[in-house]
Amino acid sequence: MAFWKNVAAACVVVALHGATAQAQQPAPPPPRAPGVPVEVLNRSEPQLCAEKDNVSVLFRSAEARRFTIEAAHPVYVNMLQRDNWDADWTNCDMTGDPSFPAAPRKVTFYESIDLWLVGYTFPSFWRKNDVPFRVGDRVEHGLHLVQLWVLTKDRSEEVLVVYPPDGYWRARPLPPPHLRWSAYGSSFIVGPIDEEAGRPVANFKEIAFDPKTKTFTMTYADGSSGTLKLSSLDDNRMVLDVDLSRAVSNNRPIAALRSMYVTEFNADAARIALKEPGAKSWREEKIMDFKDATATDVWTGRLVPSRHNTSAPDMVFHHFGK
Repeated sequence: MAFWKNVAAACVVVALHGATAQAQQPAPPPPRAPGVPVEVLNRSEPQLCAEKDNVSVLFRSAEARRFTIEAAHPVYVNMLQRDNWDADWTNCDMTGDPSFPAAPRKVTFYESIDLWLVGYTFPSFWRKNDVPFRVGDRVEHGLHLVQLWVLTKDRSEEVLVVYPPDGYWRARPLPPPHLRWSAYGSSFIVGPIDEEAGRPVANFKEIAFDPKTKTFTMTYADGSSGTLKLSSLDDNRMVLDVDLSRAVSNNRPIAALRSMYVTEFNADAARIALKEPGAKSWREEKIMDFKDATATDVWTGRLVPSRHNTSAPDMVFHHFGK
């Protein structure tokens, strides 16, 4: 009899423990609110040169001013045994491109134990536009490229760059464990975009960087402003949150993806997938065949390895909101 009393007591204890454990389980996250649909416009053109951005996907909305950009390793990254990031100048003729000479220099104008910012001025650049770059009280002028480096696993990694004269950004996650390095690929632009400069650009008046929050603050020539924050970073993806001070007017895009496509096996972006409002599945197409659409989520990338920037990340634009 004592045996069965002990069994019954044990059952009560187990039941109470299970109920307590169940009560302590965190509540599931609330369902994600539907994003603001944006126009997705394809302005891509055929090109034989792998070093020219012929892929141009524009995002336009009169309402959305917040969104998230992710750079994530391609689906095949764990299969890579060899990477290729060498430039491919086959079929390239750059003689007609604009070029403005400058005095080359390199400057490290912010450095801490785990984060630093390095700027470069090249011997020439395609666009003449002096954008002051500020960190605290220090301001540098005439930089063509600014690199953000982080310290991780006892190694320094360059993870994000911006070109102040034209507003182009490039991002990449930390390298996967089996690769010592991974390539940049597609570029993106955020903020009010000017399409009349020969290629899409963002006209900055000034850029500032806050090392504590890993946030870039951009002041634009039209008087608006915006922030781009490095929200998370690991060896799978990078997440960037963009917040513009106001909606973009005059029918201008609020963001753009710029990339290259020559063939399926020689491209930084070969495919696009979109989540359209009310659709029961994603729409998937070759990026050069894609026509304009309205979507809340957009992915661009590759499903098969490319001979060009083989490990370059996929790019995702989502969480569009007011």
